[in-house]
Amino acid sequence: MFTQEEIRQIEAHGLTVAQVEKQIENFRAGFPSLPIVRAAACGDGIRKFNEEEIANILAHYDAESSKIRCVKFVPASGAASRMFKDVFAFVDAEYNTPETDFEKTFFARIKDAAFYAELDATCQKLHGAGIDALMANGKYKEVAAAMLSKEGMNYGALPKGLLKFHNYAEGARTPLEEHLVEGALYARQEDGTVNVHFTVSPEHRALFEALVKEKAEVYAKQFNATFNVSFSEQKSSTDTVAANSDNTPFRNADGSLLFRPGGHGALIENLNEIDADVVFIKNIDNVVPDRLKEDTVENKKLLAGILVELQQQAFAYLEKLDSGCYNTNDLMEMLQFLQKKICLKNPETKTLEDTELAMYLRKKLNRPFRVCGMVRNVGEPGGGPFLAYNPDGTVSLQVLESSQIDMNDPEKKAMFENGTHFNPVDLVCAVRDYKGNKFNLVNYVDKATGFISYKSKSGKELKALELPGLWNGAMSDWSTIFVEVPLGTFNPVKTVNDLLREQHQ
Repeated sequence: MFTQEEIRQIEAHGLTVAQVEKQIENFRAGFPSLPIVRAAACGDGIRKFNEEEIANILAHYDAESSKIRCVKFVPASGAASRMFKDVFAFVDAEYNTPETDFEKTFFARIKDAAFYAELDATCQKLHGAGIDALMANGKYKEVAAAMLSKEGMNYGALPKGLLKFHNYAEGARTPLEEHLVEGALYARQEDGTVNVHFTVSPEHRALFEALVKEKAEVYAKQFNATFNVSFSEQKSSTDTVAANSDNTPFRNADGSLLFRPGGHGALIENLNEIDADVVFIKNIDNVVPDRLKEDTVENKKLLAGILVELQQQAFAYLEKLDSGCYNTNDLMEMLQFLQKKICLKNPETKTLEDTELAMYLRKKLNRPFRVCGMVRNVGEPGGGPFLAYNPDGTVSLQVLESSQIDMNDPEKKAMFENGTHFNPVDLVCAVRDYKGNKFNLVNYVDKATGFISYKSKSGKELKALELPGLWNGAMSDWSTIFVEVPLGTFNPVKTVNDLLREQHQ
């Protein structure tokens, strides 16, 4: 199927011919829908805590946190181009003044944007006039282009993490800076160290590093902390080959194979290399100004506290199993823990002898843990919490996207559309076993949960292969707990006009 030159290209990506052939086979065979039982809800897969319980969990976490090495892990490689889709469309439109509601809002409130001062200076530099003067003369496109273009601020090509999101008296902050501040507020170690890891694209890494060099010391002094900031890039070995509509390899104009990044699921490899006991995961664009951070900080500590409590209990059970000093009642207690606290059900356990049950319990207790915050569904696009069947016949909690569900089945489609909660990507993960060894996280990926998307390159349609999502199939075989968190902890920026919302002002 492949020429010698293509084989060299495959190997240069860190892949084997067999792996690429398997990718092509995935295009041909597709991926099966995941059999779901029902959407999770409060009292049925999603836990909700009262004020007294929250206070106790927070106190327990504060007492234990000094023994825990924490890292804040932020996927930050995505470009911001989609944020400005509507602004790009306006620049290319046949009309010259704002016509759509989006365009009218953007220009009417442009002074409220944290990047306003920089954009005004850029307009002065490029056109000899500021934003007000340009708009007064109907030159709206010049303003938009000054923001997006390489000659201007280059916001159309930069990653979200480097854009100015929030205004403060001392100047505007980027999401990268907001994540440093967040880290100081809930992931600070006893010695004052704050470990923050960003996954970035190779072309933007130097810009991220320069911003950290410029700003980290400022926040270190402000929060009496020492920032240990690290970066990694998505590995080329996680790239996937693109395919034509007939499932043959897609080739570029020069005849070479087209490889594409495998999606955020590829980051399980980056997460696997993090040296930590507990890892906080949150997307780069989900940040708020300081005046609204209290909810975020409390709920991150809440999720971490729940994680630590449950993991400590699992560790105690595993040590008891190791000792051999247990009886049937002990095994039943452990099984109840899995069923009630971890929401893991297995009808086969009723037929197991004690020795077999102990083996089953050991396997299910000795896995990575994650506690996932879930917010009330307000119609945002994206995945949600479900109870679903696993390949081994068990039923457990999973975060699923629409692509993993058979939307041709009216019952399954209704479950997805009528779910009460939404996944805001708010996770706290425990990645060591009860003996202190790091789990090899790639062993817990369900490879059958990838999906196929449709893209184009140079005007030609193509099929792209996405790896199992980081918080979806890549964490399929983890012990999972869902917890309801306030909607105020979820404030993503999907379009530039989202920065004009009250939560970002």
